[in-house]
Amino acid sequence: MSLNVENPIMTTVLPAPPLRLIDDLGRMVPQNESGGFTLPVVDTLLSLYRQMVIARRFDAQVTALTRQGRLATYPSALGQEACEIAAVAALDPQDWLFPTYRDSIALLTRGVEPKDILASFRGDWHSGYDYHTHRIAPQATPLATQALHAVGLATAAKLKRHNTVALTLLGDGATSEGDAHEAFNFAAVWQAPVVFVVQNNQFAISVPLDKQMACRTIADKAIGYGMPGYYVDGNDVAAMYAVISAAMDRARTGGGPTLIEGLTYRIEAHTNSDDPTRYRKAADVDLWRHRDPIERLEKYLVAQGALTDEVRASILAAAEELATTTRDCMTEQAVVDPLELFEHVYSTPRTALAEQRAFLAAELDGDAVASVVARDKSTR
Repeated sequence: MSLNVENPIMTTVLPAPPLRLIDDLGRMVPQNESGGFTLPVVDTLLSLYRQMVIARRFDAQVTALTRQGRLATYPSALGQEACEIAAVAALDPQDWLFPTYRDSIALLTRGVEPKDILASFRGDWHSGYDYHTHRIAPQATPLATQALHAVGLATAAKLKRHNTVALTLLGDGATSEGDAHEAFNFAAVWQAPVVFVVQNNQFAISVPLDKQMACRTIADKAIGYGMPGYYVDGNDVAAMYAVISAAMDRARTGGGPTLIEGLTYRIEAHTNSDDPTRYRKAADVDLWRHRDPIERLEKYLVAQGALTDEVRASILAAAEELATTTRDCMTEQAVVDPLELFEHVYSTPRTALAEQRAFLAAELDGDAVASVVARDKSTR
């Protein structure tokens, strides 16, 4: 028996529309279409709107800095703001966030300073922020590895009877990795207080979703692991916040893990080194631009009288102030000590590592002496 990978068997079962609370036109959906979830109050929605606007301005500024060559690389989250902002807003202070490399605006919303977020993208540090202060794990570049870390921390918290939930962000491509399977399975078996939020932006770099998996939705995979799964409109921040908050409450009260899929779209390239025109159509990008998560919520808030011109101006001013801070911190010359390579490796220094450090220190001292000698000769 052979498998013809060019002509796979196609399913004719289409998924139901994703759960939403506010439609594309900014209108509240009828109660019988809300999946039993309640629209958050206006004050909460206004806060989410503010955070999305500020996050988008930050993202645009960092993308510009990358194009100017001030950063080595940067994966934009333009168009995915609703998933990330809703996830962070649902966290309590004692909870932990396990992000991917694309989730910089989640770190920003959680309180990490721009210079600390961008340290790794500039090549200064692997990660420039204090994990325990912010309760955020390092941004994971390898796919899905952080999902297992989240399950481990959540399980430890459960055993210690701590009131802590771990939330991990994943991409659609990450759910095809073995690490994701192991994380889902262990979380369900151990009933770990963890929430998996999958930002399905429909491309694993250049690979579209239908070439990754044949299931109707990623959320359907939850059934096989024995945990609840929700298929949500990832551009509806109200729905994402309501569903994630409910999942966090469920995990916190002993209900175990939840898998949430947010259907969204990556408007920018995968990173600055990617050419998305080679694998997707401009018309598809334009279609998703018109499903913008910020514009959708803005329409609703304006209709409710909550987003006035004064409030909007205040939010835009805060966004511009952050953009200025971000530009300024990237103009500062980073002070990098090569000997830091040997710090934070082992709690007890190893002999071989100490020898390597001494060798590098001597080499650096030699370079410094040679530099001084060359400068003296040039001034004679």
